[in-house]
Amino acid sequence: MIMKNYKNTIFYVILVGSLLAVMYAVITLGTGLEQGERVLNNGQQVGAWRDFLDSLHHSLRHPLAILLAQIVTIIIAARIMGWVCIKIKQPVVIGEMLAGIILGPSLLGLHFPEISNVLFPVDSLNNLQFLSQIGLILFMFIIGMELDLNVLKNKAHDAVVISHASIIIPFTLGVSLAYFLYQHYAPTNVEFLSYSLFIGISMSITAFPVLARIIQERGLQKSKLGALVITCAAADDITAWCILAVVIAIVKAGAATSAIFTILLAVAYVIIMIKIVRPFLLRVGEVSSSKDSLGKREVAIFFIVLLLSAFATEVIGIHALFGAFMAGAIMPESTRFRSLFIEKIEDVAVLLLLPLFFVFTGLRTQIGLLNDSEHWLIAGVIILVAVVGKFVGSALAARFVGQNWKDSLSIGALMNTRGLMELIVLNIGYDLGVLSAELFSMMVLMALVTTFMTGPSLDLINRVFRIRKSTLSAKIQDKTKFKILLSFAKSSTGISLFKLANALTAHSKNNSVITALHIAPSNELHHYEVEEQEEDSFRDIKTVAKKLEQSVLPLFKISSDIDTEIIETTREEGTDLLLLGVSESIYEGSILGRFLDFTSRIINPERLLHTVKQAESPFLAYSRNDQINARVTSSVGILIDKNFTAVDQVIVPVFEQEDIFLLSYIHKLIHNSNSQVIVVDFKNSLKSNEAFREKLRQIEQQAPNHLVVYTEPELTDDIWQKQDLMLINLAVWEELAAQETIWLKNAPSTLLLIDKKK
Repeated sequence: MIMKNYKNTIFYVILVGSLLAVMYAVITLGTGLEQGERVLNNGQQVGAWRDFLDSLHHSLRHPLAILLAQIVTIIIAARIMGWVCIKIKQPVVIGEMLAGIILGPSLLGLHFPEISNVLFPVDSLNNLQFLSQIGLILFMFIIGMELDLNVLKNKAHDAVVISHASIIIPFTLGVSLAYFLYQHYAPTNVEFLSYSLFIGISMSITAFPVLARIIQERGLQKSKLGALVITCAAADDITAWCILAVVIAIVKAGAATSAIFTILLAVAYVIIMIKIVRPFLLRVGEVSSSKDSLGKREVAIFFIVLLLSAFATEVIGIHALFGAFMAGAIMPESTRFRSLFIEKIEDVAVLLLLPLFFVFTGLRTQIGLLNDSEHWLIAGVIILVAVVGKFVGSALAARFVGQNWKDSLSIGALMNTRGLMELIVLNIGYDLGVLSAELFSMMVLMALVTTFMTGPSLDLINRVFRIRKSTLSAKIQDKTKFKILLSFAKSSTGISLFKLANALTAHSKNNSVITALHIAPSNELHHYEVEEQEEDSFRDIKTVAKKLEQSVLPLFKISSDIDTEIIETTREEGTDLLLLGVSESIYEGSILGRFLDFTSRIINPERLLHTVKQAESPFLAYSRNDQINARVTSSVGILIDKNFTAVDQVIVPVFEQEDIFLLSYIHKLIHNSNSQVIVVDFKNSLKSNEAFREKLRQIEQQAPNHLVVYTEPELTDDIWQKQDLMLINLAVWEELAAQETIWLKNAPSTLLLIDKKK
């Protein structure tokens, strides 16, 4: 073997050396063919450096380089602003919309025009626009697939009344408003019919995806209110986009009579899609319902249908986005299929391409054009008309069909959410020349305000109609029960945490409550997946609970801010002990994400913030973070899982007087699981603490032969190998880890404990 490697090395050296010599000889001979004026003079080094700089400058100004720089900047800005909005309990789309305005002439172009001109030169905007349009086509395809048309069958009557009222009322108000805006804010050569219809449809849009995520995050998806609003939004989406297609046809044709031919073609297109294309896709979907069978051939078929549908509607004259929406709506209805297919395109469409659209919209939005009180007054009137039409119109319609005032107002607040869908409509109007730059900027402000106000409006409605809790549930009312909340992402981690919770309560089931919390990130879950996701999340834990004859309360939530949700849940449940797992890498940017210092995102503002603060370690970023310490009221346990299965043998290192709180957990393990516990007295802490020693004696009297005290020299490798679990104060563990203490490597599964009841 060695001889063979030696021969290969010699062959490699001879081959490469010979060929390099040949190339050198050819280049030397070729140099003699140069004409005299081509030969560099003694100043060639200066010329070469200038050539390099010119080449570098040319490369930086190349359209592809500019586009890539724009994409990177846009994604980072969108991620940062999205994170900011999550922290103030606003939809991520608000942050992405704001990121677009910040990078546009309203802020970056106004205060840093040189940077703006370099990053977003005028001749590069066409590339950005076309790429953003591809992102919009994919996004509208996803929106079409997210619509569950079956829900319209169950609540069709109420939903249609509310939905159509939420369209016709703001549409009428928008047309009326156009009468007052036309003379001063309509571009030249735009007919009033086209102008008024477009103002009307701009007032009538509801952002279905944003609304669905707000419902999820507020836990309304299983309520009658949530089901009704989702149905209304679905009906609204379908109706509004059909009306928009007609409006676009009229705008492009210039008159309603000329648009009849376009509308007839559109009707023929819809019939072909429903009667011919849809049955074909259903057949393809039947054989592609599993991940193994959803291959490249099937994916290619669906993409071809998408692109042909978008192409057809663009040629007909009702915009490619309607074709993309229609293609998504007729896709096979199987939840499994739609989830698999959406997974293939959503990240690229939503994370990579869609932010380009927000910034392109921001580049068109010039807040500086609103430079006098009249402009801002008109902007205020537009916002008022939009809110009255959508909020009040939907609420009155809901009240008319029999909803109470609280639900009616909540429906109005949710239907008033416009978000991204409004920006899409506004950009179509801007491209068609219907909206002026000033009015476009006013409408973008309206979209921001109406989307931003959804959350606060719902909070205000809930506060006004808050039901006085005369009686509390037995779970919260009984203050004597020991309540454990375990929060998990992975099922395997949840099982380990549940086994640990069971070890602390097995013989005290009547005096304890175990709640298993699973929080799904809202941006990674679609409304039609919620029930299936909830069932899958708790299936394994329920199986283990049945074997252990231990009750568990499953709690499924959806949130864009995992930190806040965990903390608020501990308060709502009156939790005594919050259990977390170390391996929760799914929670990037959250408690567990900071604890582990894990990230796989393009940018994690939470982690960046801790880096700037120069946190001493990821553990300190968790345990000593001011915000967490101020908000978590329960004790916290963090399990380092090393194949944790039992608590027969438990070891508890003691280093300081504050470790006395560990005795309560020692007592629970001995009482509930018959554990054999070794307390290791490091630094002779027990000798100087009479209270500590007295409590140890009490435990020994209650459970003889279950507790033994060792000193550090008495610890051997054999003792470590027999242990199932180690309990230790987190603050102590951090110091030991920082000192690279050798015996930590031999430690078994470890529960790091933080006492919040001091």
